Amino acid sequence: MGEFKVHRVRFFNYVPSGIRCVAYNNQSNRLAVSRTDGTVEIYNLSANYFQEKFFPGHESRATEALCWAKGQRLFSAGLNGEIIEYDLQALNIKYAMDAFGGPIWSMAASPSGSQLLVGCEDGSVKLFQITPGKIQFERNFDRQKSRILSLSWRPSGTHIAAGSIDYISVFDVKSGSAIHKMLVDRQYMGVSKRKCIIWGVAFLSDGTVISVDSAGKVQFWDSATGTLVKNHLIANADVQSIAVSDQEDSFVVGTAEGTVFHFQLVSVTSNSSEKQWVRTKPFQHHTHDVRAVAHSPTALISGGTDTHLVIRPLMEKVEVKNYDAALRKITFPHRRLISCSKKKQLLLFQFAHHLELWQLGSTVATGKNGDTLPLSKDADHLLHLKTKGPENIICSCISPCGSWIAYSTASRFFLYRLSYERDNISLQRVSKMPAFLRSALQILFSEDSAKLFVASNQGSLHIIRLLEGSFKHLHTFQPQSVESMCLLAVSPDGNWLAASGTSAGVHVYNVKNLKLHCTVPAYNFPVTALAIAPSTNNLVIAHSDQQVFEYSIPDKQYTEWSRTIQKQGFHHLWLQRDTPITHISFHLKRPMHILLHDAYMFCIIDKSLPLPNDKTLLYNPLPPKNESDVIRRRTAHAFKISKIYKPLLFMDLLDERTLVAVERPLDDIIAQLPPPIKKKKFGT
Repeated sequence: MGEFKVHRVRFFNYVPSGIRCVAYNNQSNRLAVSRTDGTVEIYNLSANYFQEKFFPGHESRATEALCWAKGQRLFSAGLNGEIIEYDLQALNIKYAMDAFGGPIWSMAASPSGSQLLVGCEDGSVKLFQITPGKIQFERNFDRQKSRILSLSWRPSGTHIAAGSIDYISVFDVKSGSAIHKMLVDRQYMGVSKRKCIIWGVAFLSDGTVISVDSAGKVQFWDSATGTLVKNHLIANADVQSIAVSDQEDSFVVGTAEGTVFHFQLVSVTSNSSEKQWVRTKPFQHHTHDVRAVAHSPTALISGGTDTHLVIRPLMEKVEVKNYDAALRKITFPHRRLISCSKKKQLLLFQFAHHLELWQLGSTVATGKNGDTLPLSKDADHLLHLKTKGPENIICSCISPCGSWIAYSTASRFFLYRLSYERDNISLQRVSKMPAFLRSALQILFSEDSAKLFVASNQGSLHIIRLLEGSFKHLHTFQPQSVESMCLLAVSPDGNWLAASGTSAGVHVYNVKNLKLHCTVPAYNFPVTALAIAPSTNNLVIAHSDQQVFEYSIPDKQYTEWSRTIQKQGFHHLWLQRDTPITHISFHLKRPMHILLHDAYMFCIIDKSLPLPNDKTLLYNPLPPKNESDVIRRRTAHAFKISKIYKPLLFMDLLDERTLVAVERPLDDIIAQLPPPIKKKKFGT
């Protein structure tokens, strides 16, 4: 692997937003997740739980409800009173419609997927027809006295249940009138509470309504008679969410104490056909409120204030015991939030509403392997660049020379020229940026900082020439497919540009001739990272299933090394990693080396060494230096892996002997969250 001096950076003060809603789509096996800042993320569960798409947040969009409808259409609603539909191809908002009922607290699509129901602050339940282009208001149901906090359709589509404060209403869909109103007991641990909030309801095929409330109860109701059938007191705090499996044989609930409970429908006796609901498994994978849960055919999914998305597999449903059977915690976005200027040793950190520019520290001390060297100059916070307006930043980048910063929001594109004079830094904004650059999904500078490449959400790729304080639009590559491009890579010589979408193949463009050069054969799993090697112009592509390919751009074919590794196959431990590779880079003086990392490991692949097979140790510790060269060669293989730095958000070479590693310890994130509910422990 060689020895490197490593800048270990821990001053990226990034805190993900808490999870507010999750919605599972059984047809596409995708999970939509909304966060408290309005960001919506799409995870492809079939592609190793990769976050393949995201919609940037907005200060005025506090999402309270999220659901899928027929035709893979995604809707959200929130406290601004608007229903939003998302364009899953262009990755922007298709339209926003006011429901005229005040803040929206709940939403549910009909079993057929052709109708949408929303529950509002004013007590109204509104029914919308989902048409091919938009949604259309159909009618109001009987207005209730308080806000509608939860909704659920009966699978037959004939009735709905609506949870409010102190009661649950059952509506007939055809007439729109309430046929039952079921009062909920306010008793909480023997004490009468002022109000009981119905946080979630689930309507089953047999007419049973399951409710979860602020008194810590899970209750079962008979919708035909409006009576309580069974009561489970499961928590000392609110039960905030519920999700039922498609077979209706199990459901999951989440509590404000951070516990997730699994209920299953089991036979009363071994020979009996009579079944009852039993609480079978409690899980404690969260430190704070579990605000949202989902139930896929093979896993329980939960998320909440502690920002983690937790996927807990149901072992009895998982057929093959591979990485699908492992518990997962997804905390960080599967995209880069950090860019680096190697020449000036600068790091640009991207937050929701501002950018931070830092100068790395330096040292003159020397030491042996593993030593921590004292800094002769501390890291310096040079710039805090705040965005204007309520929109979140989508992407950002600093040029290799450190003289340009570019970033984009949903409606505007910003380009700044930086000047350094001794200890001072000045910032000049480049005005009159063209409108077609807005909603950029990826920004990249050429190695010589003379060109800027911008991937728009319409699938176009724009090339901009940078002048002293201005710019010139050189060319636009028209989209090769309907989907937008999310990843870019430019060759160090500036002649080649590679672009990838979420599912289509990787397109390679000739920047000199301004035309499409070739398209890499499409692969079943989305691309997570790509980079072009210097001198050889080989394109290295990492996919969400942990496969890595090397494609020769001049020859328009996979390299011999790539064919060899596909023939032999990757080590089974390499394929079982559950976080995607997010960055690939190269060593200028060592053309056989590929450097890459995910959130929990940094790896150098040496193509000159033999590949490891399943019988060899993948995480191979370096043999002692006193061992003979024969033994060292025998134990050596191509994959040199370090797990010292984690969680690792960014790692790259600054020069031949220097690395920069940006870590974000989970304890630092938890320390900045609001305090969890205090639970009394035995003996305290």
